[in-house]
Amino acid sequence: MGALVYVLAILTSLACGLLLLRGYARGKKNLLLWSGLCFLVLAVSNVLVFLDLVIVPTVDLYRWRLIATGVAMALLLYGLIWESD
Repeated sequence: MGALVYVLAILTSLACGLLLLRGYARGKKNLLLWSGLCFLVLAVSNVLVFLDLVIVPTVDLYRWRLIATGVAMALLLYGLIWESD
């Protein structure tokens, strides 16, 4: 059951990222770009969680998960601070 939740989290963040980037392509609002990139990197982070906890639980990917999440939050923070209207 836990694996299903991880897969759904991956798919949800990926769908959000793609929808935000599609909105950016239509409207050219920079905040949509940075939010979309943030969600795509969060999808990568969720893939790392799935790999870490389900596929290869003997390998510790905690630091890589933190790095991916930090990059995602930095992208969103950049978009919120410097690119907002």
